[in-house]
Parts: sequence; C-alpha cells; structure tokens
Amino acid sequence: MMQKTVFITGANRGIGLEFVKQYHDAGYQVIATTRNPLEQDDLKILSQAHKNIKVLSLDITDDKQIAGVKAMLANQPIDVLIANAGYYGPKDERAQFGQVDSTEWLKTLEVNTIAPLKLVEALYPNLTLGKEKKVAILSSKMGSMADNSSGGSYIYRSSKAALNAVVKSLSVDLSGDHIKVVSLHPGWVKTAMGGVNALIDTQTSVAGMKQVIDKLTAKTSGQFIAFDGKKIPW
Repeated sequence: MMQKTVFITGANRGIGLEFVKQYHDAGYQVIATTRNPLEQDDLKILSQAHKNIKVLSLDITDDKQIAGVKAMLANQPIDVLIANAGYYGPKDERAQFGQVDSTEWLKTLEVNTIAPLKLVEALYPNLTLGKEKKVAILSSKMGSMADNSSGGSYIYRSSKAALNAVVKSLSVDLSGDHIKVVSLHPGWVKTAMGGVNALIDTQTSVAGMKQVIDKLTAKTSGQFIAFDGKKIPW
C-alpha cells in the first residue's frame, strides 16, 4: 500500500510544526515548507531525524517559488494539502477604525486570502493523483461575521472572511474531481501569534483539526469548522 503524502505550509513553528509531527506519527510522508529551510530550527532537526519529512523552501506570496515547487513535485500525489501559513497583520491602531493601514491590509490579504488559492491552483494536479483528495485551509473565528460582536481588527477579520469565501468556491469548483475543501478554526492557540494568554496548546488544536480533516467528506466539504468539530457560522 502506497504511503500517503501531506503538504504543509508554514511548517517551521507553532501549529504548522505540530501538523508535521502528528502527520509523521500517523505514517504520512510529509512535505513541509518554510521560508527559511536552512535555518537550524525544530523543523530542520525533525527532518534530519526522519527520512519521510522533506523540507522545501517556499514563500507562499512568491509566484516564482510556487511555480518552482509545482515543477519539483510534478506527478507527486498529494493526499492532504494544509495551507497553514498566515499573517496577523498589525496588532496596533493601524487595524482600527480611523487608523487602518492600507499597505498592511493589502499584505495581509495577499498572505491570508490570495496565496492559499494560488497554492491550490498550483498543486491541483497533485491532489487529483492523491487518494484522500483533501484541502484544509486555516482560517479563524475572527472571519465569522455572525460571531463578530466586538468590532475592530478590520484587516485580519476581512482577510479571513474573504478566505472563507475562497474555500466555499473551491469546494464547489473542485467537487467534480472529488476534492474536499474545509476552512478550519484552530482555536485560540498558544503560539507566537496567539500569545501566552491563549486557551489551548498546539497539540490539542492540531489533534482536533486532524480529526476534522480525517472525517472530511463530500457532504462536509465547503464548511467552516472549529478544532473541536463544531460548525462555525459564516
């Protein structure tokens, strides 16, 4: 039986690194991407210890690098694609009413909304060759309009709300190829982005999201689901 393959972006730390660990433990061949593959970090140490973890250089906003990865992985089946890399944007007043920084907004949209779509487009042939045919894209509950009762965070909220729209369209457009797509809320996680006051650790978040991915079907494709399996309103 052929070993399954998972492709993970933003894999050098936090949630991405934990995805690498848990999919490796589950017996998958892992293709992990990072902007700094030569850095002596936990991902590099992990890849040196396990031959089924391959590290590739990828800035998801660089079209040439995406094209390079596409060429490198030609005819390589990908069972699960996890678009984890993201950007919070400015955490100060530049994201609040009256102070929104347009440059930061465009950067955040490029990383969080446009790049995941371009990545799926590039690796679409690989997904059609895979057995599972699953795409999981990390969003955030902050992208839920129904859940927004505190306002603010215009930049991050809008990037994730737009991402959810991308996920929904992908789920429709790729259904004919039996490719399932889901938008995931990881929870408030103790990472560099989530901060020390976050509620859960990366192991809990990723274990939950992996269960959601494992259970993903054509019926649940196109949904917005939290790490604990609960459906989130748009």
